[in-house]
Amino acid sequence: MLTLIIIFLSICLIYSLIEPFLLRNKYQTLVNHKIPRSFDGKKIVFASDIHHGPYFSRDRVRKFVDRVNALHPDIIILGGDYVAYSRRYITPVFEELKKLRATRGVYAVIGNHDNYEDGELTKKCMVTAGFHILDNAAEWIENDNERIRIGGIGDMWTQTQDLEPTLRDTTPNDFVILVSHNPDFAERMPLNRIDLMVSGHTHGGQITFFGLFAPYTASKYGQKYREGRIKKGDTESIVSHGVGTILLPMRFFARPEVEVITLKSGK
Repeated sequence: MLTLIIIFLSICLIYSLIEPFLLRNKYQTLVNHKIPRSFDGKKIVFASDIHHGPYFSRDRVRKFVDRVNALHPDIIILGGDYVAYSRRYITPVFEELKKLRATRGVYAVIGNHDNYEDGELTKKCMVTAGFHILDNAAEWIENDNERIRIGGIGDMWTQTQDLEPTLRDTTPNDFVILVSHNPDFAERMPLNRIDLMVSGHTHGGQITFFGLFAPYTASKYGQKYREGRIKKGDTESIVSHGVGTILLPMRFFARPEVEVITLKSGK
């Protein structure tokens, strides 16, 4: 019996070291009556928590960029935490990420680890890369005389959060996307003004009990915002497992993922 337990644990350990490399595309459709008809079928690719560093090489960042570009996205959204452990990884990661291509642009916020290492350098590199920075800021995305709103807030652990720029000049009939590195912001939002919020930060728990729950989620709400799609009022949140890892180069039943979201007009 002891031998079987040791074999089982060894298999689990080996698999946990392999899973971080099993990046997958997670396809989903978002249907909403406020999505303009001209945005019907538009593709959003959302990715977060790359954590370029000693456990996520520049070559893997390069392959990630190629993977996203191969999806031919209309909009790319990046959810922060581009590096881990040292500011020396910031410039190299954005030298690769600047090669991302989307017909309507790349939109991004920064995360807690970016601020831990060097938030100002991160923002400078994002500007150089041509990204639309959404930290407490927002923009309209237009198509055929119709538009949707995309905004973001500052990281909840290291910055302040101001939702007003996102909601400014919007009406209840506008489709509004919010980017928040930390999914816990869903508990602070007005229920009828944000239609879609995309987040990372939790890594899906990273090390889970066969995907059922995780001992630690980096969320004050435990398992609620660990992963997946969560509905609260009129807001639908999509919480990604992210791309990289933190602390340990291991995952267990929390595969890294890129969210591929197709907009569907309910009109």
